[in-house]
Amino acid sequence: MQAMLETSLSGAANKNNGLMIAAIPAFTDNYIWCLHNNEHAVVVDPGDAQPVMAYLQSKGLTLSAILVTHHHYDHTGGIQDLVNKYQEITVYGPHNPKIKEINLPLRENDKITLAHLDISFSILETPGHTLDHIAFYNKSALFCGDTLFSAGCGRMFEGTPEVFYSSLQKLTALPANTPVYCTHEYTQANVLFALSVEPNNQTLADYQSWVKTKRDALEITLPSTIEKESAINPFLRCHIDEIQANVLRKNKASASTQTRLIETFAAVRSLKDNF
Repeated sequence: MQAMLETSLSGAANKNNGLMIAAIPAFTDNYIWCLHNNEHAVVVDPGDAQPVMAYLQSKGLTLSAILVTHHHYDHTGGIQDLVNKYQEITVYGPHNPKIKEINLPLRENDKITLAHLDISFSILETPGHTLDHIAFYNKSALFCGDTLFSAGCGRMFEGTPEVFYSSLQKLTALPANTPVYCTHEYTQANVLFALSVEPNNQTLADYQSWVKTKRDALEITLPSTIEKESAINPFLRCHIDEIQANVLRKNKASASTQTRLIETFAAVRSLKDNF
């Protein structure tokens, strides 16, 4: 079991409001993010209730809300047990009847305030991995589920290249210093693939060394930042000539710029699916 990250939530309003954020490991590579103030807690994408309950009990915390990014079971499987134990909690998530526990569905530009923690989030719709996918954003954190990983992005189960690329562009438009809290420890494998399509990226090579050191010590590689991902993530770098040259057929050079970007994204995603 890897070491658990627990640190203050950087950049939050009012000098962090005393907020802490912890990565609760689940399954083989999931992280269930937990925001708390040493009294109340909110968790993001609880696919498994048991590690959440154990963590809350160990810290003497009361669960007040759940944030859900999309319907996949490894992000939702623990919700019902948590609702049963911590009754009358708000479950925020996308408009999707498959997630029956959601009692406050959200859409693009909605805003929520987690009163117990004195913190608010804006909602971004980020379809691509799934069509219902949303993200929770403020200046202190981006909880992006499986839309964006460090050096990667989620598989394209329900979206199209155009839709997924647009969602990622929406995230790259956020402030560069935004911390990125994704939900899987895929970084080491993602970096290996990223180097296969952009081998001359020295920043990426340096990042690979840092990631290896962290993982050898069983330490978490997250959060990332928008700035870091813009420098090393091939799915955010479809405009880079080296990546286009390595993944596109030669006759794509005549395509329009926007078409070429989307074709590059689709090609990179396809290559990663089979890497």
